[in-house]
Amino acid sequence: MSHISVFDMFKIGIGPSSSHTLGPWKATQRWFVELQEKQKLHQIKSIKVYLYGSLSLTGKGHGTDMAIALALLGELPEEIDVNNIGNIIMQLKKEKKINFAGNIIEFDIEKDIVFLEDFLPFHSNGLRFVATLQNEEQIESIFYSIGGGFVIKEEDSSQNSQCDNEEKIPYQVHSATDLLNHCAAESFQIWELSKANELYKYNEDEISKMLLNIWRIMEESIYLGCHTEGFLPGGLNVKRRAFDLNKDLLFGSKYHSQSEWRDCIAKQDPDNREIFLWVSLFALAVNEVNAALGRIITSPTNGSSGVIPAVLMYYLFFIKKEYCQETIKKFLLTAGIVGSLFKRNATISAAAGGCQAEIGVSSSMAAAALAEALGGSPAHCIMAAEIAMEHHLGLTCDPVGGLVQIPCIERNSMGAIKAILAAELALKTDPSNAIISFDNVVKTMLETANDMNSKYKETSQGGLALRVSVNCTNC
Repeated sequence: MSHISVFDMFKIGIGPSSSHTLGPWKATQRWFVELQEKQKLHQIKSIKVYLYGSLSLTGKGHGTDMAIALALLGELPEEIDVNNIGNIIMQLKKEKKINFAGNIIEFDIEKDIVFLEDFLPFHSNGLRFVATLQNEEQIESIFYSIGGGFVIKEEDSSQNSQCDNEEKIPYQVHSATDLLNHCAAESFQIWELSKANELYKYNEDEISKMLLNIWRIMEESIYLGCHTEGFLPGGLNVKRRAFDLNKDLLFGSKYHSQSEWRDCIAKQDPDNREIFLWVSLFALAVNEVNAALGRIITSPTNGSSGVIPAVLMYYLFFIKKEYCQETIKKFLLTAGIVGSLFKRNATISAAAGGCQAEIGVSSSMAAAALAEALGGSPAHCIMAAEIAMEHHLGLTCDPVGGLVQIPCIERNSMGAIKAILAAELALKTDPSNAIISFDNVVKTMLETANDMNSKYKETSQGGLALRVSVNCTNC
């Protein structure tokens, strides 16, 4: 089976959704490369993109059409100026043309990206690309966005191929049982085993730089969310809360730079009640940035991108009380390999499994990493991950108006708090006394996902999505 890297789990993405925004973006990039390899780019007369299932039902609210258009324009999610996205899309709508590698073709984002409510067989997030050549020949490709920015082509879906990399790694980890056995045999902590597997492809310096860059973007998204006021886009008129909460918690302190803000937080000595508010602040801030089409890190998805940064900030500032790069790297290495077990054996797609597959997985990843940071054994960490997921089982995905705002943003705060409690409970327990194993919880999560009614899988056709009368611009 394919190795799932920590850097597959943590990707640089643009909000609001890894499966509905980042995935379609990457699928479009892959399709472009296919046409390039076939030397067909200069022969294209027109293109159409058809969206199916959940991509169609909530794609407008998730910016799926914009992501595809940006990819066709050659923009990269890692590099694009997020503040200029609106202008780029406006220009495209005005000109209705795309420069396809020097071949100028007509393209109307409102007509040539087609939203269909049909479901393709393998996954509810399906995209079909059709290029019509000058000789009227058509070239067609179907991709699936399977969560967390992962994309597979239809031909690969029968093999359930979830990653492109097939490297042989020193420690094959297909389950938590494998992970614990390797750790016991090598006297490893989980982060050490995770790093050993990454060293097969990257050197020490590369791993360090990539992990710290992941954290840099995570922390920047927290800072930006804490310093941006107003309302979120989309038409639901959701007021940003992180700005006011940040100001309240810092008692109106004035600061300008990110480092000054960090210093202000480091001086805080919050009581038990305030701790919950701080953790919630960090999570809310990230997901408000995500909801506003900002740059975040899939952790493991966009919709759940606030949980892991919130828990890591909590540990650095309120427990360790030291901004330590080594701690950050170990935390992310641990969280990443735990997340890969869900990716391998279940799903991290809300369109396939409901929000248990996003918030539940992120909470589980954060719990394991926090337990290790607090001195837990590998068995304690896996128990923390099990506890966190166990208490997210059955969580539905029912975004109001198809936007990643209600209840998605608050769920990140809940997931972060549960992760902290799960880690603390695990550390106070003898793991040998556990009745439910992590691997069995993962199996249960997948069974629950398969049994869940499709209206609770990111379609906005059930649950809370039906309890609010919406008249939003992007729904």
